[in-house]
Amino acid sequence: MNKIVFLVSVCCTVAFARAQHTLSFEEGFVSPKASLSQISWLSGYWEGEAFGGQCEEIWSNPLGDSMMFVFKLSVNGKTKFYESGGIRQVGETLILQLKHFDAQFHGWEAKDETVDFNLIKITPNKIYFDGFTIEKISENNIHMWVKIEEDKNQEEVLFDYKKK
Repeated sequence: MNKIVFLVSVCCTVAFARAQHTLSFEEGFVSPKASLSQISWLSGYWEGEAFGGQCEEIWSNPLGDSMMFVFKLSVNGKTKFYESGGIRQVGETLILQLKHFDAQFHGWEAKDETVDFNLIKITPNKIYFDGFTIEKISENNIHMWVKIEEDKNQEEVLFDYKKK
């Protein structure tokens, strides 16, 4: 009996730990004040692994009212997909917006549509967008946690990036 209670306890702890890196934007919530200068540590050329392959993500320095990025996933030497987007200053807050492209640069989203992540919370080392968290571990290491939904199941995927 004690073994069963222990196993259930461990399973519950693991399940909770798997879902604690991202936050969800609740209806009626207003994004906090934030500026690009607070997240300039994100700029640089980052490399890591996810989805069974190698990832590259390059972030520009803040310029004007945005920071731009490009992302590429390669598996077994073949490009799987790209993302292009940025974080924009909108009024007194920030929004992360992106578009996906297949290996031949055909867009996944409609021409005038983007995938948007509203800002939920910001600290000196973490940016919490809706289902997407960026954490500065050190000057040369960041973690990105992305909540992915597939077939009604949710999973947080870790991108552990090192600065190149």
